[in-house]
Amino acid sequence: MKKISVPRENHWLARFQRSTHHGDVLWSGLIILASLLVLALVIAIGWMLWQQSADARVKLGWGFILPTSNATWDPLSGVFQSWAFIYSTLMTSLLAILLAVPISVGIAIFLAELCPPSLRLPLNWMIELLAAIPSVVYGLWGIFVFLPKVVVPIGEGLAILGQVPVLNSFFTGPIPLSGSSRLAAAMILTIMIIPTIAAITRDVLLAIPNSQREAAMGLGSTRWEMIWQVLLPYGLSGMLGAIILGLGRALGETMAVTMVIGNSLEATNSLLKPGSTMASLLANQFKEAVSQLHTDAMIEIGLTLFVITLILNLIARFLVWQVARRTPQEARA
Repeated sequence: MKKISVPRENHWLARFQRSTHHGDVLWSGLIILASLLVLALVIAIGWMLWQQSADARVKLGWGFILPTSNATWDPLSGVFQSWAFIYSTLMTSLLAILLAVPISVGIAIFLAELCPPSLRLPLNWMIELLAAIPSVVYGLWGIFVFLPKVVVPIGEGLAILGQVPVLNSFFTGPIPLSGSSRLAAAMILTIMIIPTIAAITRDVLLAIPNSQREAAMGLGSTRWEMIWQVLLPYGLSGMLGAIILGLGRALGETMAVTMVIGNSLEATNSLLKPGSTMASLLANQFKEAVSQLHTDAMIEIGLTLFVITLILNLIARFLVWQVARRTPQEARA
């Protein structure tokens, strides 16, 4: 029987035609290009800050950022030490995260699991609307409403902790009558990042398969046990991602913090005293620099803020990776 010869197909060309027909190659190329552009942008920003701050790094050395007992920022005398601003940035941001996370998770649990259907959509809109309010509006509201009616009474109550020897340096009072202080900045940041963390955490909880809920309830769990022991551990990696975004906004927030923190150059550890963050200092002084060294020093502060943000995000991403790697094993168990 005579065999019929079939032309051999060019498999590589066929695979290429099939992939381009469905847009896979084009889509993958666009994704890779966008990723490379983001990476290039981060590297370009870091390189620019490094280059522009070279003179300040040479003249001021490591003493510019290291903790010291006589931290001073005096542009007229050419004395620059940034530890007070680094401390204020870390203090206000971390305190804001500590206050915002439990409130945000509670809001997300209510919206995703407990909220009546008739209220879910309006409340979701309200949360997303809060995330879209400009920071200058938060700052104005803070100055005229939040600081005198909320921050000042809380600050007066916390001033009692200043009598405790261990906490004396952190709660040295009294708080200013205007309420402008690091405490005010931390509380305003808390309000600003709650919508972001709550909205993302809500979406994480809603994305969990219903089979997880049904399995927990089928084993006799109460609703609270199902939420606390099943849903929250299952969605922990996504919740950590939401916290990362909130922390990033808290570290870099400028206008609202500038309006409520008091913009003091005094080096103090007290939460009740006015201060300045790195972002607020740049907003206040960059255009009014009195010397080239002053400008270079503020660019170095920008570099320091860039590095701190990068390090904290890398640490947070590592924690997310650890949790995400462990979650599938626990889910299977």
